[in-house]
Amino acid sequence: MNRRSVLFVVAVVVAALGATLVFLYVQGVGAKATAGQDMVQVLAATDVIHPGETAADAQSAGKLALTDLPRDNVVPGALTSVDNVSNQVALQPIYTGEQVIAAKFGATAASSTGLTIPKNKVAVSIELTDPARVAGFVTPGSHVAVFVSLDPSTGGSASQLQFTRIVVPDVEVIGVGQTTVLSTTTTDTTGGQTTAEIPKTILTLAVDQKDADKVIFASVNGEIAVGLVPDNTKVSADPGVTLSDLFK
Repeated sequence: MNRRSVLFVVAVVVAALGATLVFLYVQGVGAKATAGQDMVQVLAATDVIHPGETAADAQSAGKLALTDLPRDNVVPGALTSVDNVSNQVALQPIYTGEQVIAAKFGATAASSTGLTIPKNKVAVSIELTDPARVAGFVTPGSHVAVFVSLDPSTGGSASQLQFTRIVVPDVEVIGVGQTTVLSTTTTDTTGGQTTAEIPKTILTLAVDQKDADKVIFASVNGEIAVGLVPDNTKVSADPGVTLSDLFK
């Protein structure tokens, strides 16, 4: 075989190899592009599911149906049946066409105020500085102990001592408002004035009537602070601390 024939054969082989590689590359790209387009079934609302409506009732009313969606479009936690949430109620409106997820159902319905208030509880709000609310680590669902610092001598007998003690040992936070910055001006003994920028945030607590009385009274007459209570900690009421107890 002469040199020209050899070069021709080599060119043909190289061209065929190149075409094969291009084909394989295109196939691979196509496979990746369609990998997330596999169709799966998830539950979606066919009509508005209102807060307080159980998943079982919504299904009985024909408000839920399995819908085919590309896998990439399925939201995390999307349900394929209501078996695990059948007796739970919608915590917020679930609109037509919306995928149904377990997180939108719970034991207590959202109230008309937009808050989820546990049964037999009322919502009470208190305004706190950042240090008094554990520097922002308190979030909805957190459990806190409510403390009050009072100076009875300012409104009662001068023989009473300043003290700090627990008002409510364990209460659930159901709402955290936006933080606002307030300007506070103080005057010292020489007449000089100092202005400080103090961030404050409103926390909303779920309490029974008796504890609501305590929290409101404490917030009006003293300084409120909360302590974050983890699941593995039990806090109980105690006599509190006065100046004479501080260094014992």
